[in-house]
Formats: sequence, structure tokens, C-alpha cells
Amino acid sequence: MTEPLNRLEFDDLKENLREVQALLQRDDFVAPSPGHAQTAERDRDAQPDRLPRIAEMRAKLDQLHAADIAWILESLPLEERLAVWDLVKADRDGEILLELSDAVRETLIARMNAEELVAAAETLEADEIADLAPDLPEEVIEEVVRALPQEERAQLRAALSYPEDSVGALMDFDHVSVRDDITLEVVTRYLRRLDELPGHTDQLFVTDRNRKLLGVLPLPRLIVSDLDLGVATVMTPGGIKFQPEDQAESAAQAFERYDLVSAPVVDEADRLVGRLTVDAVMDHIREKSAESQLAEAGLREEEDLFATVIDSFKNRWAWLAINLVTAFIASRVIGSFEDSIAKLVALAALMPIVAGIGGNSGNQTITMIVRALALGQIQAPYWRKLLGREIGVALLNGVIWGGSLGMVTYLLYHSVALGGVMALAMLLTLVLAATMGVTIPYLRARFGRDPAVGSSVLITACTDSGGFFIFLGLATLFLV
Repeated sequence: MTEPLNRLEFDDLKENLREVQALLQRDDFVAPSPGHAQTAERDRDAQPDRLPRIAEMRAKLDQLHAADIAWILESLPLEERLAVWDLVKADRDGEILLELSDAVRETLIARMNAEELVAAAETLEADEIADLAPDLPEEVIEEVVRALPQEERAQLRAALSYPEDSVGALMDFDHVSVRDDITLEVVTRYLRRLDELPGHTDQLFVTDRNRKLLGVLPLPRLIVSDLDLGVATVMTPGGIKFQPEDQAESAAQAFERYDLVSAPVVDEADRLVGRLTVDAVMDHIREKSAESQLAEAGLREEEDLFATVIDSFKNRWAWLAINLVTAFIASRVIGSFEDSIAKLVALAALMPIVAGIGGNSGNQTITMIVRALALGQIQAPYWRKLLGREIGVALLNGVIWGGSLGMVTYLLYHSVALGGVMALAMLLTLVLAATMGVTIPYLRARFGRDPAVGSSVLITACTDSGGFFIFLGLATLFLV
């Protein structure tokens, strides 16, 4: 997953995309192939006037970061995407696949043969291979495992054994640990022998001879302390640590709360097995945020912008079908008041206002509740209190905005009764929206379902049908 971009970086990225598109649009640039295996053969067979364009495209791609290439690939239709993918250096396949969205990654992996996939996976670390594993064929994973050194093989198997939303699934095995019975001078000499420190290293992990975690040694403290001092003297004992089975969501909250850059991961015996870093946590947060937004709209998964019609249909049909049923119910509610609408035509013009305001209010409530649930902020004893609070907010909004709408209705139609019905309908619809905005996520969470999935569809169904029934029912009772 890619990092958020500032405006200048995004402008540069769009310019890179335009340059790639300009090269692709030159006549008969290159035909897509099933994968990289045919690239060299295609280049040999290419017409001489196309070779400079191929070289220009390759030179352009070589200059770009893997995340930028991934963004460009996601922004291109399938044929152009495959043409660009074929010109990426084979030794960069793995890192680019990691940066792609799941949907686009699947389209590229489907067109790579087993040898190409194995070669791409072998350029990655064990924890990165584990990220790709769900999209790779089983025989590819088996071959990759056989090709890995024994230590990395054990790490990969461990990473694959952890649930998707656990700390173990996000864990990085690449870390620096030192013993507590050495001096800072020895630590410094050891670090200087390394080619480079693992990314996001802000502290070293201090262990005993059995790799039991004793504490951490922050790099700033290492730099400013006397080198003759022992690690045990300078280190910070205890601190925040995780186990592989911990929920990734809880770890993400801890990283946000305590401004962590990295944290140790230990087993049940407190032995150091890896670390969790802020980049992995940020990727997890963005992924879950995207999933939540998609789920609220009734989408099952992230969709390739240029996916086939049938694939997009499969992704969207379920909640559209539910929405169709709820819309039909709302239409039948309106149909049951046809006589009232025929006698007072103003009802037809006013009833969408009630349902629309109710839907907006309900979406506000349900968004707040779903977010709070994701952050673990709502405990079982507080649901009733939360419901009471939301109803209170709805009553206040109903009095203010319902009264205002009733006044406007009176001025437009010169009917005190119609204005009063409009105000009361608005008040009751807002109370209904608040009640359902709390109840829907509560019930879904209570029965082990994701509260975000289809939440906007469900709340809109309730406020539309309920709003129409309340308004038209009151109008029939008091006006007709």
C-alpha cells in the first residue's frame, strides 16, 4: 500500500502517468503478453522504429519508485497496464506487486507463469512473501518455501500461520537485538559492521542469552551515553510489547496513542520473535479504512477501476438487490397513502424532504457509532446511555429544524395544520434515524457481523420507509 502524497508529490505522479500514457498512445507501441517471459522475444521481434520507444519507456519506469509504478498500473486500462507491466524489470516484480491493490494484483498475477511468480517472491523478505501468499498459487508457495534458507523458511511458515488481522500477520522479522551484558561500545561496533539498519529502527531490543526480552535501547540514548556504560544500565526496561496473536486493531490504537515507531513482538515465554513497525500499522489502518468505506456502500471488496463488467457486477449485486427490496417497500408505503396524496398534492412535494433529512441524520449517527466500534471505544454497559444521548440530539435537532421547516411550509402553503404536521414528522423521523443509527451497528456487532457492512444501505432503507410512513400517516390523520 502506498503512502499518502502531498500536493507537489501528487502533481509529479500525475505528470509521470501522463508521460507513460503519451508513450503508450504512440501507434502500435507494444502488444500485451501473458507475462514477462515473452518480453525479450518480443523486443527481438519488434520493429526497429519501436525499439527506441520501448527503451524510453523502460528508462522512465526504472526511475520511478515501486509505489509510483503501482499507482500508474492501477490508473491504466487492462491492455495498457499489461504493456507497461511487461516492461518492468523482473527483479522489481515482487516489490511492485506488494504496493498494488488486491484487485489489480490479481489481474497481473493471473498473467504470470509459475517461474515468474517464484522469481518475484524470492526477491522479498519472509513477511512480505506472506503478504502476497493469499494471491499466489499453492504450488508457487511450496516452491518458494523450498528455495528459502532454513531460518527464512521457518519465518515464512510462522507468518502464514497467523490470522489475517493479527499482529503476527503484520510482524517484521528483520530487527536488531543486543544482549544486556555488553557495553555500549560493543553495541556501536556491532552496528557499524551492518550494511544498514532495518527501516524504522528507532530502538534496539535488549535480550538475555535465551532471547528473553528485557527492555529496549533507544538510539538517541545510545548516541548520547558514555560508551563505557553497560546496556543494562542505559536501557529502558519493560515498555510496550505485543504477542503475535494480539489483534492488529489494538496494536494500531497503541501505536497512535503512544506515538510508536516500532515495538517488540514476543511469544508466550517473552522471547523476542520480531517487531511491529509504524509503516505496517499505517498500511493496516488505511486498508481497514478503505474496507470500511466500501462496506458502508455495500461493496464486498476493493474493485479494479478497469475490471470487467461481470467482475464489477459480482462485487456490487448483493447489496443492490437488498436496496431494490427496501426501495420497493418504501414505494408500497407511499402507495398505501395514494388517496391522501391525491387529495393534498403538497404532500408529494414535501415528503422527500422528511426522508432525506432523516437519512442524512441517520448516516451521521451510524458513521460515528461504526468508527467508535472500530476503535474499541464502546463497551457493552454503555449502549443504552449512547442511545439516550443520540435520541436527545435528535429531539433538539427536531425542535429546531422541524420548527423551521414547519414555518417554511406554512409560508408556502398557508396552512397551519400542514406546517404542524411537517414539524412533527421531522421530529419523529429524526428520532427514528437516531434509534436505528445506534441499533443497526449494535445488532450486527452483537451477532458477530461487521457493523460497517451495508450500514448506509440499511439506515437509508429505515429512514425512507419510516419517514414516508410517519409523514403521510400524520397527514392522513390530521389533514385528510
